[in-house]
Amino acid sequence: MSALPTVVVPVHNALDALDACLASLDRTLPEGARVLLADDHSSDPRIAPLVEGWCRRTRLDARHVRRDRNLGFPANCNAAFADTGGDDVVLLNSDTLATVGWLQQIARCADSDPRIATITPWSNNAEICSFPRFCEDNPAPDHPDAVAEAAAGLAPVEYPELPTAVGFCMYVRRAALRRIGGFDAETFGRGYGEENDFCLRAAAMGWRNVLCETAYVVHQGGASFAPLDLAPGGENLERLLARWPDYNERIARFIMADPLAPLRLRLLERMQALAASGPQRDLFG
Repeated sequence: MSALPTVVVPVHNALDALDACLASLDRTLPEGARVLLADDHSSDPRIAPLVEGWCRRTRLDARHVRRDRNLGFPANCNAAFADTGGDDVVLLNSDTLATVGWLQQIARCADSDPRIATITPWSNNAEICSFPRFCEDNPAPDHPDAVAEAAAGLAPVEYPELPTAVGFCMYVRRAALRRIGGFDAETFGRGYGEENDFCLRAAAMGWRNVLCETAYVVHQGGASFAPLDLAPGGENLERLLARWPDYNERIARFIMADPLAPLRLRLLERMQALAASGPQRDLFG
C-alpha cells in the first residue's frame, strides 16, 4: 500500500466536537500519520490553545495553520490543498469520529484504481452513504469500531460508483486536483455544493467517485456550520443546478435504484455473524 494520505481537518469553532475528533485521530491513526488542522479564523478563543496543545502532545505528524481572516469552507480547503504539497488528502469534518483502520481502508481503495478521484466511507449520517438506513441521519452506534471491523472484513470489495462524494469525509487524489483544480470558492462562497461540483467536474473528465464499503466513520453533522446559520441548499443549490441542470435527476435516479442496498445487507449480515460469535451487544444503541 502506498503512503497514507494527509488528513485535513477544516476547523471553525465547535470546540467540543473538535476535541472529540482529535481524540479519535489519536486513537485510530498510526504513529507519524500526517494531519493538518486548517483553522478558518475561528472566533472562539479556546480553539487555538486546544489545537496547539494537541499538536505538541500527539504522536502524529500534526500541523496547525490559522487563516488571517475567515475564507469560507471551500477557500479554506483550497488553501489546505496547497499547504499539503503533493499529498493525496482526506478532508475530515471536525464533527466526525474516526474508527480503527479507517484511513488504511480508504488508502487501499485509492490504490485499487488510479482513476479514482474521490472516496467516501460509510457513516451513520452521510446521505447516500448512510448506514444502516439509506439517506437517513441514523444515530451514532454505541460501538463504532465494531461496525468498522465488520466493514473491513467485507470481501470481495466492489468500490461502487457514486454520483458525488459526501463531504463529511472525502478523499481527494492529488492528480485529480492538478487536472481539474480545487473547489470553486468564488461560486460557492462560504460553503455547500462545492464538493458536488468538484465530483461532477471530475466525472466529466473521466475520473471516478466511489464508496469505500470497507471503511466507516461516525458523523455528528452540522457542528461547525450551525453557528454561521448556513444550511444545505438555498442559493448554492441554485448555483449548482445552474451549472449542472441534471444534478437533481442524477441523485434521484441513484436513490431510486439504490445500488448500495446489497452492500448494506452484506454489512448487516457480517455484523450479525460477528455479534453471534462474541458477546451480545446492540451495535446501534
